[in-house]
Amino acid sequence: QVQLVESGGGLVQAGGSLRLSCAKSVRTFGSLAMAWFRQAPGKEREFVAGITWSGGRTAYADSVKGRFTISRDNAKNTVYLQMNRLKPEDTAVYYCNDVAPVGWVVVNGYWGQGTQVTVSS
Repeated sequence: QVQLVESGGGLVQAGGSLRLSCAKSVRTFGSLAMAWFRQAPGKEREFVAGITWSGGRTAYADSVKGRFTISRDNAKNTVYLQMNRLKPEDTAVYYCNDVAPVGWVVVNGYWGQGTQVTVSS
């Protein structure tokens, strides 16, 4: 069935960059947008950035605006997250998922394995 595979995470020093990828096995009927989320130890999962499949309308959390850029490749059914000027507070496991184009709310009950991003001082 539907599978979400995140990749591209790693260990980087503050100020560095990483590019995450989210590959979806199939574009689910009714799927209008995708988004990146992250979860740090002891904290709840939070929204990072979202993008619509048609039109490419984007949205970003205030904490990453100006530093992160979300993009998508419809042909490859893949969403990317370019992260620049990384900070230690960006350290978390990053996930992607289907979301509603209004409010960027997750409607699916499944998640991928995520990819670890660790930013050192």
